[in-house]
Amino acid sequence: MWSTEEILERQKQVVEWLRGKNTEAKTKGLVCGISGGVDSAVVAALCKKAFPDYCLGVIMPCQSNPADREDAYLIAETLGMEVIEIDLGEAHAAIYDQMKTALKANQTPLNIQQAGQGNLKARLRMSTLYTVANIREYLVVGTDNAPESYTGYFTKYGDGGVDLLPISSLTKTEVRAWARALGLPEKIASRTPTAGLWQGQTDEGEMGFSYDLIDKYLLGEKIPDDVVAKIERLHKMSEHKRQLPPTIELEKPERLD
Repeated sequence: MWSTEEILERQKQVVEWLRGKNTEAKTKGLVCGISGGVDSAVVAALCKKAFPDYCLGVIMPCQSNPADREDAYLIAETLGMEVIEIDLGEAHAAIYDQMKTALKANQTPLNIQQAGQGNLKARLRMSTLYTVANIREYLVVGTDNAPESYTGYFTKYGDGGVDLLPISSLTKTEVRAWARALGLPEKIASRTPTAGLWQGQTDEGEMGFSYDLIDKYLLGEKIPDDVVAKIERLHKMSEHKRQLPPTIELEKPERLD
């Protein structure tokens, strides 16, 4: 593991990278979602360091655990970060209810409602962040870490739909260490990871293995063979999430007239 001094130096590199990407894009600042979890807390802190006066956190409850909202505000308060709240619960319910009614009328089986509802939440949050970013002329900064990126544990065009991913090379263990180095509350640094997609949902419960194990796998350490198989299966199945949509190159006409 990196020393505190090394972590701080790496954080400086990320801050400069964020500033450079903002300059390249000719945008005015950064916006990120704050869920209450450690990943979003670290990303928010890095955004605040990069642009103290031109960064915005967006809290987006969507039929969520009230404790998540409280933790999100704790993060913003700790960082002294400008924050707005946009409740997506009613929008989610309206869209999902209409969709269910239409599909039932078409005699379509609704066999994966939980995953469908969760992915819709993630995509509504993406749309919200980009609308805010368009108005402010900001870039959208995502919160995916290395285990999530490798296993595809993110929603395609949801939390995976961002402009920048500053912590996607960090293991979960590193993210927690970064949180502590950034002065974030221990309550946040050690919080049980959850995407908040449905009641009782946790990252590790959904993936089927702990972050400690996938962190070790990504660092080349020995872990149980059955966990290796699960990780590699998820990586293979989610490859499409890490690529641009496939295209087909058709023969072009010689002229248009």
